[in-house]
Amino acid sequence: MTNIGGLKYQVDQTHLRSLAKSQEALAPKASGPEFSQRLADGLKSVASAQNDASALAKSFEAGTEQNLAKVMIAQQVSSLGFQLTLNVRNKALSAYKDIMNMPV
Repeated sequence: MTNIGGLKYQVDQTHLRSLAKSQEALAPKASGPEFSQRLADGLKSVASAQNDASALAKSFEAGTEQNLAKVMIAQQVSSLGFQLTLNVRNKALSAYKDIMNMPV
């Protein structure tokens, strides 16, 4: 009877080790920046694109910039970045409202 108990213990330990190894393999590696850092970097990037587009538009109006296509592309990049930021904010706000309305 003790041999059976000892074998069962060994099988259980082997099973636990294999489960731990599989969980380690499936766990995401934390090698990149956190979500909040990525979000802050994205917002800074959008703000920078808006500032660049504004500066190009002012220089075009002043006559120092002659390339209208460059100005229009910068404005479109700025507009798309702002729309993306607005959509991300709306989705996050919607998810927050959904979570707050869930019954406990």
